[in-house]
Amino acid sequence: MAREDKIKDFEEELKKTKYNKRTQHHIGLVKAKIAKLKEEIIQKGKGKGKSDGYVLRKSGDATVVLVGFPSVGKSTLLNQLTNAESKVAAYEFTTLTVVPGLMEHNMAKIQIFDVPGIVEGAADGTGRGREVLAAIRTADMLAVMLDINQLHHHDILMEELYEADFRVNKKRPDVRIKKKSKGGISISSTVPLEVKKETLIAILKEFKYNNADVLIRTKIDTDELIDVITGDKKYIYAMLIINKIDSVSKEKLEEVKKRFPEAVYVSAGEGTNLEELKQKIYDNLHMIRIYLKEPGKEADMTEPLILREGDTLQRLCEKLHKDFVKKFKFCRAWGKSARYDGQKLTNMQHIVKDEDIIELHIK
Repeated sequence: MAREDKIKDFEEELKKTKYNKRTQHHIGLVKAKIAKLKEEIIQKGKGKGKSDGYVLRKSGDATVVLVGFPSVGKSTLLNQLTNAESKVAAYEFTTLTVVPGLMEHNMAKIQIFDVPGIVEGAADGTGRGREVLAAIRTADMLAVMLDINQLHHHDILMEELYEADFRVNKKRPDVRIKKKSKGGISISSTVPLEVKKETLIAILKEFKYNNADVLIRTKIDTDELIDVITGDKKYIYAMLIINKIDSVSKEKLEEVKKRFPEAVYVSAGEGTNLEELKQKIYDNLHMIRIYLKEPGKEADMTEPLILREGDTLQRLCEKLHKDFVKKFKFCRAWGKSARYDGQKLTNMQHIVKDEDIIELHIK
């Protein structure tokens, strides 16, 4: 039987099986079989010539991709936020290529991409969906965009992203798997296990982990263990934008806000709430400003270097010049990341913080 047919059979089996403690083991094992078959299909498809798929050429301080069904207003919004000239029309599939634009806000240069609309079945290839979903894996953040009159698209988009191996607004499970030559599978955990050990072991064996030490530091279910084993998932933050608010009554808008309180509500066509949206994009990217100074001179406080929360001195050097990592001697730091003003730092893994002042010393 072909792998695709086996997957369909297993998926039908899952639909018919009610989840409970008694069926947990069986369901976990079936999910593992499906994931393994999908992985085999992907591996088989590699190396069969170049694809004419979409490519995101990244630049600026961060990259955001607008994701949504056709005709939700992505092109209009991109044109409002950036210097892009994305073709706009009131019919589906207007955007046939990737259109980049650059949004400048709080001294940061944020690249925003408009990609072809995602439709139901995209993860399986409908509407060139696989190519679009593959291209957006390089993004720093997704902006999921809905038409306020088509809110049922939300669940469809989340499902398509999940099937395309995106784990939206989730943290990567802290699970370490170390193969060994013998001794079977040993599982230790610093948190209460949500899944029986025999189920975890059965899933590991399905992926040919017959001898391994496993350390679990966060609560996981069978899906999350499979994600760790396959190791090809994209964990990414996605903010929600709901467009065309000018097309509904105030009562309808308030009703929707109760359902999606975290969303930013805009009218791309009317230009409503765009400044709020720009600030939310900036905030959700967790930007920080680093001010640079030369030895013996005052810091340049007019034009900061834009980095992201958690970035290190190494990332700072990489962004300034590709050779600075090799030529780095030490730096002096003032600000939140320094223990005292002018602290000398030699460790390039030192994490910088917002509004730090950094004086680099290069060989």
